[in-house]
Amino acid sequence: MQTAIAVTSADLVLPPTDHHTPTAALLPAPDAQPLDAALVDMQVLLDQHGYVVALYPASIPAAHERRLHTVRSVLESDRIALIKLALPPLGVAVLVRQLRQLSICDFSAGIVACAARLLAHYVYAGALLNSVARLDRVPVSLKSHAKSWVPGSQFAVLANPQPHLIRIGGGELAGPEFGNQLLVAKGQLQSEWVTATLAPAWRCQALHETALPGDSPAWWGTSKMIEFAAYLPDITLIHQLVSSVKREKCSWCGLEIIGDRCGFCSAPLAPTENRPSYPGVLNHGAPMRQGS
Repeated sequence: MQTAIAVTSADLVLPPTDHHTPTAALLPAPDAQPLDAALVDMQVLLDQHGYVVALYPASIPAAHERRLHTVRSVLESDRIALIKLALPPLGVAVLVRQLRQLSICDFSAGIVACAARLLAHYVYAGALLNSVARLDRVPVSLKSHAKSWVPGSQFAVLANPQPHLIRIGGGELAGPEFGNQLLVAKGQLQSEWVTATLAPAWRCQALHETALPGDSPAWWGTSKMIEFAAYLPDITLIHQLVSSVKREKCSWCGLEIIGDRCGFCSAPLAPTENRPSYPGVLNHGAPMRQGS
């Protein structure tokens, strides 16, 4: 049975890359859907799919996050995974699409939920900004804040997997060392830097454009920006990556998991001495070279 993937915003559902990738269910905010309707919709998903993996940005309003937990609590269901992601909006959308692809592969629901944390290390999510004065989700030095007031200044910021900030013309932005494709969402900033400079520097195999997620300007602190995300595009390679990680059984709920924590019940893997080792994947976030 295919695991259902759910999201908190329609603009986190990117177009599929093939005819097989399923869409994601929408879990609206409390002001858009009464609780009774939310409970019915979630129960339908559980009846149809068995398990639901709900992915949501850490930046959503507290009331929306409480709604997700309320639904799971009222239904008393251990078949709903709530995965909170610190990625910027476009990065979340990329990760959601990858899990949509995985949901129809030969992985159990527990593995699909845990794969979100694994694959997040391979999403290089950032933005080109005209100012970092209001950027509070990525560490920014006082010097960079001061430079942001200079007319014509532009900054390239990487939020994931490791925060990195450069002033355009003053350095290079650290990028992936694996074969990747680049997704670009343009805000109100006019610039060719992402497509003309960043994409070749990151050796992107292809470049795609999409609409800017509605929450992106608030996340980055300005509407004058261009958001981008580099990612593993090949589902075969993604499948291989997830399959290569040692599987364990959650000592609390019994689901299959990868990593050191269950995606459904959040129980840590126990006992400690039996926790798997992830060379360069979860512990250090080292990129995987294409073909490895």
